[in-house]
Amino acid sequence: MYLQHFGLHELPFGLTPDTAFVFSTRAHQEALNTLLVAADSGEGFIKITGEVGTGKTLLCRRFLATLPDGAVTCYLPNPNHTPRTLLLAVAEELGRALPAAADEFTLLKTINQTLLDLAAQGRRVIVCVDEAQALSRASLETLRLLSNLETEKRKLMQVVLFGQPELDAKLARPDLRQLRQRISFHYRLGTLSREELRLYLEHRLRVAGYRGAEVFSRAAVATLHRASGGTPRLVNILAHKALLAVFGAGGVLVERRHVRDAVRDTADAPSAGFAWLRWLLR
Repeated sequence: MYLQHFGLHELPFGLTPDTAFVFSTRAHQEALNTLLVAADSGEGFIKITGEVGTGKTLLCRRFLATLPDGAVTCYLPNPNHTPRTLLLAVAEELGRALPAAADEFTLLKTINQTLLDLAAQGRRVIVCVDEAQALSRASLETLRLLSNLETEKRKLMQVVLFGQPELDAKLARPDLRQLRQRISFHYRLGTLSREELRLYLEHRLRVAGYRGAEVFSRAAVATLHRASGGTPRLVNILAHKALLAVFGAGGVLVERRHVRDAVRDTADAPSAGFAWLRWLLR
């Protein structure tokens, strides 16, 4: 790989949501601020949507890491559950592991009592659901019923939904209007501007150990921005391949042609979904 060539101690453009590489774009900071204000209010559902690769999972991890120590968090990364298994997952996250055969009445009763106990201790409970667009209508309704649990003063738990735009379409259904009306805060994640992209590249290289001069030329940044649309995940894939191209040529500066090589290498991969970038190669 190119680590030694560029003086790096780790890959700068990995696809795993690593909080060590967090770069606070305007959109991500606004979304995080929305989450913190909403969590402090203690009411309703919170919804964060964004296209594939815009950093929703990373934002979720940042949010969970920012919450005070007294908060009780439940993280559900795989929401493709039936209502009963969803309740089992919430109970387990709350430290109440129950038999897989437990019925919904037992699960709801146990979760309710656990939430009441935590409320008596002055602790708030926040459930974060990643990839929420995959939730079935029945599971969404189960979450709504859970959010009904409350004292005279406040809700016993909050639910944060992180999902792709398909989540908005799903919640627009008439039979989900009760849940939709519970959403008190919402933010739609955008993509990187060209200047943010330049700073993003520099930031990730510095975190990975790079200490030299500029690696991506202005022309390369412009081409990378057009090719990726400013979507961080696509940026990481193409930037990684561009660095490989420079390394293979023995160079130290990523030029426009290296980004085009990265696009060409990726566009023909059926699983990558980059066919729409072929216009860059004309």
